[in-house]
Amino acid sequence: MAEHEERVQARVPKYYRLKQELRQEIGQLSPGMAIPTERVLSARFAVSRTTVRQALHELVVEGRLQRFQGRGTFVAPPKLTQTLQLTSYTQDIAASGRRPASRLLDATIVPAPSEVARQLELPVEARVQRLERLRLADDEPMAVEAVYLDAKRFDGLGDAMRGSSSLYAVLRERYATVLVRAEETIETVLASPSEAGLLETGTGLPLLLLTRTSWDEQGRPVEYVRSLYRGDRYRFVANLSRPA
Repeated sequence: MAEHEERVQARVPKYYRLKQELRQEIGQLSPGMAIPTERVLSARFAVSRTTVRQALHELVVEGRLQRFQGRGTFVAPPKLTQTLQLTSYTQDIAASGRRPASRLLDATIVPAPSEVARQLELPVEARVQRLERLRLADDEPMAVEAVYLDAKRFDGLGDAMRGSSSLYAVLRERYATVLVRAEETIETVLASPSEAGLLETGTGLPLLLLTRTSWDEQGRPVEYVRSLYRGDRYRFVANLSRPA
């Protein structure tokens, strides 16, 4: 058995072994602490800088380290944890003890793409209100979100959102609409250059793509949402139980 384990270890890439060692050390450090440079780590562990670079890159992707151009590499703060439930981003971030904010990037009326029309039960190319927002926590970009709603039903929504950060509050107070049910899917995608720029992350790094359709008390679809969350800064929790 010991001989088998030795053979397995011998086949493990050097960068992966280094990554495991660094992960243990990072666990003993406080968020925001700088780690040694690639040159220092290369000399300390007797490996090439290419090996060090690959190990650090994977730790960045996992959200354990953060890299800042011209400043260095630092221990990342804990990921923001969100329970999957029908609450607003503002409520979720505030509940975590951080300061929520939203930046409205775009508010336009567009013809509904086929998937949007299907989810909102509208004719293809019906007019829909599209809201694109950058979501922040303590001024740190966390997600970029595109929301689609029936422009006829929610006339004037774009203007209303220019003075508010909470869509659900506007729907409730101005349109007497409360969301009571939603269906959400989660998958991974890679950040495009424009998405990476908005989220202040690297092009090609993994993002969590959430798509959600929500319904009101009358069973009418209200919104179709496509949100991209930083995979290195966010994680989701689902509470499960056995079916009755």
